[in-house]
Amino acid sequence: MTTLPLSLEHLVRPPKTNTNKAAALFLFHGYGSNEEDLFSFAPELPPELCVISVRAPYPMPPYGYAWYAINFDANFGKWSDVQQAKKSVDKMVAFIQEAIEAYHLNTNKISLLGFSQGTVLSLAIALSYPDMVQNVIGLSGYIDEKTLVESYEKKDHSHLKMYISHGEVDPVIPFTWAQRTPPILEKLGIDHIFEKFPTGHGVSQENFYAMNAWLKRHI
Repeated sequence: MTTLPLSLEHLVRPPKTNTNKAAALFLFHGYGSNEEDLFSFAPELPPELCVISVRAPYPMPPYGYAWYAINFDANFGKWSDVQQAKKSVDKMVAFIQEAIEAYHLNTNKISLLGFSQGTVLSLAIALSYPDMVQNVIGLSGYIDEKTLVESYEKKDHSHLKMYISHGEVDPVIPFTWAQRTPPILEKLGIDHIFEKFPTGHGVSQENFYAMNAWLKRHI
C-alpha cells in the first residue's frame, strides 16, 4: 500500500490480511514530535489493522511538529492555544475522512491512538463526532472541554470504547488532570478502562502491552 498525497503528511502500515475495507488505527503524536514516533508501535499492533501515523500541521524546528501551540507566560503560566487546537481537530477529521476513502477503510471500525497532545485531540474528535469513531486509546493526556463542540453531551456516545492511561509521576501533564477523565466518560455512558503506571510522561513496556491487549479485544 503506497502512501498517498493527502492533506496531512503520514505513514502507513497496510493490513497484513484483507486490505479492502480494513479496520484502521490512526496514530496522533505529542507536542514537538512527529509521525515516526508512534509509528514505532506498528510492528507489534494487530496485523488486521491499517495503521496510519499522522504528522501534526504546525512545524516546531528543527524536527518536530505540534497540533497546537503551548505558550509560557510569566504572569499566566502555561496555556494552550484553544483556537489552534480546534482548527487541528477540523484538519484531523477531514484527514480521517480522506484516508477512509483513499485507503478503502471500514467506516465502522475506526480507532484513534493518541499520546499527550495527540490524546487531547483524539478525545476531542471522539466526544465531538462520536459517529466517526469506534475506539480511542488515550496515553498521557486528558479531556480539554474547551476543544469540544457545543452540546457534545447531547450526542450518542454509547457505542464508544476507550482505554485511558497515565503516569503517576508525569511532570508534563499532571496525573490529577488525567483523573478528571473517567467521571466525564461515565457521565456520557462510555465504556472505558483507566490505568495508572508508576512512570513519567511516556509509554512504558507494561503500558504498551496492556493497551495493545485491550486493542486486540476491541477491533
